[in-house]
Amino acid sequence: MNAYLNQLVFGFFPYFCLSVFLVGSLIRFDREQYGWRSGSSQLLRRRQLRWGSNLFHVGILFLLFGHFVGLLTPHAVYEPFIGPPAKQMLAILSGGVAGILCFIGLTLLVHRRLTDPRIRATSGAMDIAILLLLWVQLVLGLVTIPYSLQHADGSVMLLLSEWAQRIVTFRAGAAELVAPVAWPYKAHIVLGLTVFLLFPFSRLVHIWSAPVGYLFRRTQVVRRRGGASKALP
Repeated sequence: MNAYLNQLVFGFFPYFCLSVFLVGSLIRFDREQYGWRSGSSQLLRRRQLRWGSNLFHVGILFLLFGHFVGLLTPHAVYEPFIGPPAKQMLAILSGGVAGILCFIGLTLLVHRRLTDPRIRATSGAMDIAILLLLWVQLVLGLVTIPYSLQHADGSVMLLLSEWAQRIVTFRAGAAELVAPVAWPYKAHIVLGLTVFLLFPFSRLVHIWSAPVGYLFRRTQVVRRRGGASKALP
């Protein structure tokens, strides 16, 4: 029974979540483009938003990039430059700092959304659920740090990386790799996959429309009537 449940959760569930994530995002974009937004509540209350939003976004973007590179980069690629113990310590230190920043920011955003009556009134059930889910997921990620320090050789890190790489390359035997790891890692994986599952049904879809081009666009020239022009970024 345990082997079957392990295969179901860590062998089949990832493909179900990723399929819903990709197909659901496409359908959402095709059918509900007016709902393709972050739904900012800045006009309702600016307090806590600047610090909360900035800390959350800086932290979560670093964590997403770190997880993506750390899990999906084959061991043979980075082995000539950095060994598993050093790579794990780098992940613990950098991920720990980013996780704390993200935790502070997300806690401010959760408190703001739940305690302000006007923001609470304009929030849907999914808005609150996804914030709380991300908060718990972040806490679980921080909980894994002491467990990672107990195996400084990077062995569990290599197991989790191999699991992720086998999932994305459709290779067999992925679920068996996760079976021996501690419960915080398993819970962190399951909750992370659940975020992908709920992604198309939440405001998180605005991530697909991140204005990356804004950083590289040409300067806009604004001319005053009868006066000098002024360049704006």
